[in-house]
Amino acid sequence: MRRLILLSLFVIGLTTAVFGFLNLQGLAAKGDFETILLDFREDIGETVIKKDLQAIAQQYNVTPQLDNKYSAADNVYIIKGDRQRLQNLKKSPFAKATEFIEPNYIYKTVPEGKATASANEPVNPSLIGPNDQYYSKQWNLHKIGIEGAWNLTKGSGIKVAVIDTGITQVRDLAETKFVKGYDFVNDTEAANDDNGHGTHVAGTVAQATNNNYGVAGVAYEASLMPLKVLNAYGSGTVADIAEAIKFAADKGADVINMSLGGGGESQLMKEAIEYAHRKGVVIIAAAGNESTNGASYPARYPHVIGVSAFGPDGEKAEYSNYGAGVDISAPGGSETGGILQETIDENGEGVFLGLQGTSMASPHVAGVAALIKAAGVTDTDEILKVLQQSARVIQDDGLNYYGAGQLNAEAAVKLATQGQISFPDFFRWLRDNGYINPGFWIDGGAIALLPKIFMVVGSYLLAWFLRVYFPFTWSWSLSSGLIFGSSGLFFLKGIYIFDLPQWPFRVLGSSIPELGNSIQGTGALNPIFASVLIPLTLIVLLLGHPNWKWFAIGSSLGIAACLTVSAIYDPAVWGLGDGNLARTFLIVNALLCYGLVRLALKDEKQTA
Repeated sequence: MRRLILLSLFVIGLTTAVFGFLNLQGLAAKGDFETILLDFREDIGETVIKKDLQAIAQQYNVTPQLDNKYSAADNVYIIKGDRQRLQNLKKSPFAKATEFIEPNYIYKTVPEGKATASANEPVNPSLIGPNDQYYSKQWNLHKIGIEGAWNLTKGSGIKVAVIDTGITQVRDLAETKFVKGYDFVNDTEAANDDNGHGTHVAGTVAQATNNNYGVAGVAYEASLMPLKVLNAYGSGTVADIAEAIKFAADKGADVINMSLGGGGESQLMKEAIEYAHRKGVVIIAAAGNESTNGASYPARYPHVIGVSAFGPDGEKAEYSNYGAGVDISAPGGSETGGILQETIDENGEGVFLGLQGTSMASPHVAGVAALIKAAGVTDTDEILKVLQQSARVIQDDGLNYYGAGQLNAEAAVKLATQGQISFPDFFRWLRDNGYINPGFWIDGGAIALLPKIFMVVGSYLLAWFLRVYFPFTWSWSLSSGLIFGSSGLFFLKGIYIFDLPQWPFRVLGSSIPELGNSIQGTGALNPIFASVLIPLTLIVLLLGHPNWKWFAIGSSLGIAACLTVSAIYDPAVWGLGDGNLARTFLIVNALLCYGLVRLALKDEKQTA
């Protein structure tokens, strides 16, 4: 019987893992592409490469070419092709001469929508802060506490590479510092914007500030490095993006922002990211706007800070991706308020637009990363720690909507400058994040496991109490039922592993009453699961089996303990709220579960 139970649990775990793996592999290979990358080994010599390229051109009727002038140093060539040609090439003799052959995936900008803003709105005379014309409309900067950060640094001496559609120096960027960039789409030195997305993103990073015009930027004394990898339609290839990342690292960029993404994992881009990380570059990318569990690429790669979005109300933006790959959240806008910056319209003229998307959230983090580096923290991993430790923690974030929390520029720069937050700042941080509230320490803080422990202990106490009256012995089937019914594998529930979906962990970490909400990750219990119905079903089905019946009995006792503890700690039930009605429902069903077990054991001979 023990082997059968272990086998059943193994099958359940394997099934959830397989589904999670398939979901992961689906995103890794789901991207679109029109060309194929051939990265030739650097030890084979130019003659061999030319010979192979000529053979490929003749065999497949294509014209191999360098993606851009910087690709020559890396022996990276591209040819037209689909998935069938890709598979043929991987199996061909040419593969031996390459590091890898992979799709040249297409990534795109990730804005969600836009709303225009009046260019004639007067200055708000009561506004405290910079004198920029529309600063009062920049709720996003107020939300991250930017003025407190500006008291310590404004980002002077830091270079931020904006890998996007290019940058057009509109009126409100005229006073912003620029360093030399490159247009990888057209192979030209001037990386001008023909879309508007890159200019908008760049403005959030370092728009000229306190100049009596327009809006403000996060790190407005930093320098911008425009790197165009996306065309006028907002699309570009991983080959161009990878070369831009290496270009930025080689040209001294301190921070890279990539408000772009898509499906498809690229070895070429992964190597470029690792190269830039080794050179001390902080890399930040948008999580994506598909409202799905898991960030898109490149935010999904290691050494990239993935950024999700929230709106003016502080709630997760409806469009924003979440889960694995999300490290922190920042203002991205919503229908009630976009991120206002000056950019260009379809005619190339300057216009103020309020856009929304994780594209808009990412440059906020890039700007604050620039402020942190200007404050003296130079190690890339330390900068990530500062961002995460200073973030406003969001409680009950079961689906990892916000990563470490919501971006807090003021706390981040103070932590970077002082090495530690002063006591008043620390007390304010405790208050703002709810740590002073005693309820936090019960519901979601350092001892959040206590309710689960009480559920397990309670289930064993119930079993011990019954054992006084009924002659049964402890067994693996009874114990596994007690744990499964009361808590599940509770230590797994909050685990977030890079690039893996979280729902398998929530399922494995859920007790039977919690299974009804484990996929959605919500707090309220499903009244069908959190009732006597499932114990009744288990006992009816398994009571006639000599060993399995103890699993059903243990599960029923575990559910009774889980419902009792839930009634005390968090009596939240779908349709019943979280008050006395829900508490009564849980307690009544806990008693029914216990009574059901007593009934199931009535035929057992009582001890003397």
